[in-house]
Amino acid sequence: MFATFNRFEIKMTKAQAESASHSGDCDLDVKALLCNSLIKRQLAEISAESIAAELKEYGAWDETELKDIKQNEARIIWIAAGNIVEEN
Repeated sequence: MFATFNRFEIKMTKAQAESASHSGDCDLDVKALLCNSLIKRQLAEISAESIAAELKEYGAWDETELKDIKQNEARIIWIAAGNIVEEN
């Protein structure tokens, strides 16, 4: 399944998406997804600038926060998971 953003897409299974999109703290679940080889490969192909620009549109993070590449990767995976769960 895909989460489509303005600049890129992220693919993950429904089970993966559900694992990182639930009530409560999702940080450890997102961290586990970030270790997945398919997720890592996809993120490696997306520029840090594209991820930051995408996140900036949400208006939830300031310029300083958006400079943290690793946090941005976690944020975009969390959002992708939520989008997949909501759409399916």
